[in-house]
Amino acid sequence: MRALSLLMIVVALALSACVSNSVQPDLRVGFVGAAAGPQGQKTPDGGELWLIPSPVAGLLMRATFYRPSGAGPYPLALINHGSEQDANQRALAPLPSFPAATAWFLAHGYAVLIPERPGHGKTGGRYLEDQGSCDGADYVAAGNGAADSIAAALAYVPMLPSVRPTGVVLVGNSAGAWGLLALTARKPQGVRAIIDFAGGRGGHNGGRKLNNCAPDRLVAAAGTFGATARLPALWLYAANDTYFPPDLSGRMADAYRTAGGNVEYHLVPAIPREGHALIAAPDAWAPYVEAFLKAH
Repeated sequence: MRALSLLMIVVALALSACVSNSVQPDLRVGFVGAAAGPQGQKTPDGGELWLIPSPVAGLLMRATFYRPSGAGPYPLALINHGSEQDANQRALAPLPSFPAATAWFLAHGYAVLIPERPGHGKTGGRYLEDQGSCDGADYVAAGNGAADSIAAALAYVPMLPSVRPTGVVLVGNSAGAWGLLALTARKPQGVRAIIDFAGGRGGHNGGRKLNNCAPDRLVAAAGTFGATARLPALWLYAANDTYFPPDLSGRMADAYRTAGGNVEYHLVPAIPREGHALIAAPDAWAPYVEAFLKAH
């Protein structure tokens, strides 16, 4: 039995070496034989733990699913987390949670799904969103990597109980919002609108505030996504965001709009502490989100 186990490990490693240029599945024991769907566990905040397909063959993403009170079917808010270039920090990331945003959407009758993308936390697997070196940062590729995972979650929506399969509101925070812009450029089906909280990549380069890695490339990438994006998009940034300060977020919005993107951009007043955490401050953004969703 031990010999058979060792043989299986050797074969897995050999296959990994043969396809090193492709996306690799997570081979940890905990995911072998796992099935997509509810896992019969509650998260500390009352959500349901699910496993859902990812764009990586053989790898399932962890996700938390929340249902509002009342009878369905419910519209869905699909909320997407940020990211980090440092692999060690990504590996230690907890299951993503957005209590304030989740509570707001639940109170407004939405179900909420929050997936954990490949390369993060216990979802594991290969990181798909690498932006590369600072000087040559490829923000289009980084956005498309996140978009692949978001698209996989979106494709799974019809499998969620009591959820409408169309009219999904895509919500993103930081790198998760950047992934939404990339996905929107593909004209995804079944999506009503997107909400971008402090979206972007390359912030705090070298651990320093107000020091973005290749900001001109970030602006150009926003224009690339905007060229084919037509879904209504709400972009929200705080005046004291030290990852994407007002001049940079404004330039990104201008590039996206000029290229053809349908964007409503708002710079909200400074919030306590770090403005990049805007999604956690509903008093600052709720009026904009409510008005936007009523209009779309």
